[in-house]
Amino acid sequence: MGASRGLGRAIAEALLAEGVTVAICARNRERLEATAHKIGAVAIPADLSVPGASTTVVRDATARLGGLDILVVNTGGPSPHRFDDIDDEEWRRGFEALWMSSVGAIRACLAGMRVRRWGRVLVVTSIAAREPIDKLMLSNSLRAGLHGLVNSLTREVASDGITVNALMPGYTRTERLVEIGINEAAVCELIPAKRLGYAHEFAALAAFLASEKAAYITGQAIACDGGLLQSI
Repeated sequence: MGASRGLGRAIAEALLAEGVTVAICARNRERLEATAHKIGAVAIPADLSVPGASTTVVRDATARLGGLDILVVNTGGPSPHRFDDIDDEEWRRGFEALWMSSVGAIRACLAGMRVRRWGRVLVVTSIAAREPIDKLMLSNSLRAGLHGLVNSLTREVASDGITVNALMPGYTRTERLVEIGINEAAVCELIPAKRLGYAHEFAALAAFLASEKAAYITGQAIACDGGLLQSI
């Protein structure tokens, strides 16, 4: 999901490199189809903020691929806002785009994974889900809830051979970083590694968690952030 560019595209490329057959979705049809053609994936255009869209995407991907073993939930972050600047409609849009799209996609893939007794669900969140970032009120609030969903769901599906994990990207060199107006020099001073991350580094973590070798890792929220998070 959300794989026409940035972290989603990098994860798709990492999985393709491991021999996985991949379907990708994004709202911009032209950019999505260009990306799919270039990397060798199946394109499924969709606006995940539309109610029910993520469910349709998963069902379409399952039909076109002949099954679905790995789901990567990756939804674009909402625009930066402070609490006083967010009205009820903005909260609802954020909830639909971040929360309900995740729930719908996961619900749609679990039945098939249970039948095969093998599955990997990866939910891309953010370091903001653990340590809130100034002006990202919607993301700070909703993504933190996804961590609760991940851990709770694990208790229901682990015995079926399904792992569920959250991946927290830190400040990574993507278009999203430019869109929210991050001061790169200032941010790098805060990061112990003293640099921004690269999308392929984050994608490597996703590819590992999607593998057979990661079968005993589940219910976790794992950061790829150059050491930025201070919480244990």
